[in-house]
Amino acid sequence: MVAKYVPKKEDFVFASDQVKKSAVKEAVSGVKHETFKRFMAQRSAVFGAVILVLLILLSLVGPYISGHSYDEQNLSYANMAPRVPLLSGLGIFDGSEDVPKTSGTITENKYETLEITDTYYLFGTDSLGRDMFARCFMGLRISLIIAFAATMINLIIGMNYGIISGYFGGATDLIMQRFIDIISSIPTLVVVTLLMLVLQPGMGSIIVALMVSGWFEMSLIARAEVLKVKELEYVQAAKTMGAGHMHIIFKDIVPNIVGKLVTQIMLSIPQAVFLEAFLSFVGLGMPAGTCSLGTLLSDGFKNAMLHPYKLLPAAIIMILLMVGCHMVAEGVKKATE
Repeated sequence: MVAKYVPKKEDFVFASDQVKKSAVKEAVSGVKHETFKRFMAQRSAVFGAVILVLLILLSLVGPYISGHSYDEQNLSYANMAPRVPLLSGLGIFDGSEDVPKTSGTITENKYETLEITDTYYLFGTDSLGRDMFARCFMGLRISLIIAFAATMINLIIGMNYGIISGYFGGATDLIMQRFIDIISSIPTLVVVTLLMLVLQPGMGSIIVALMVSGWFEMSLIARAEVLKVKELEYVQAAKTMGAGHMHIIFKDIVPNIVGKLVTQIMLSIPQAVFLEAFLSFVGLGMPAGTCSLGTLLSDGFKNAMLHPYKLLPAAIIMILLMVGCHMVAEGVKKATE
């Protein structure tokens, strides 16, 4: 016969703060571990992350690999085709290029003409004799700095704006969303272009221009997620227990919308790079003498018919950056669903 259970005083002792914190920490750690496992299970997401890591590393060390400075000019070495040490002996990337002349196309090798057979320019040189390899990865570094800075500022502004609008609702939400509707009705390219016409060309001006029109979408995503999360049981329980607005927002709501915001960040970075490239392409971006992916694409486009090697490296780097960011964004989205 089973003994009858008799409640005891010890059965109803509240857990200590240390025990509660430990339980919460273990639960959060478990969620993070499971999210990471789901992300790593997606090959495309891992492949995209590898691409981004390699591009970031190359942006840091790439300008110093070739042994040539990205801004060192030598007009004697202008417009030299790519020459790669391991492949030049096989007749591939040996510095030769087909040059169209009035009498027809001829094959030319400036390395042999100038008798500099021990010199290598992996991506060739531009019209001022500057090393394209160093310039491409220095341009990638500048474009990434602009994109990351603009995206982080947009995240801070957009997230806070969207959280305030969605959490408090009512008249606050109505007024804030009507303001968004009015200013977001102006095309982004128009706003950015007009700002760049007023501001002095430079990295700071591009960041400001991208910041002014880039936080709208972030705020809309944050608001939509807050509207869903704030109606869940644990948020209502926190309100019932007397938790303040700041505690609820930063302890209960923000951790549960991070996944969506990270996804938007990974989509915003290539968008910012593209806008920077567009501004530099039309002459409103980085000042003359500096390099970014946009200025390299602009210069390469002008010489694409005669020297296509000037356009291809920067274009391929931008494509890889955008593909990598979109793969990681899709992976984060699936891992946090």
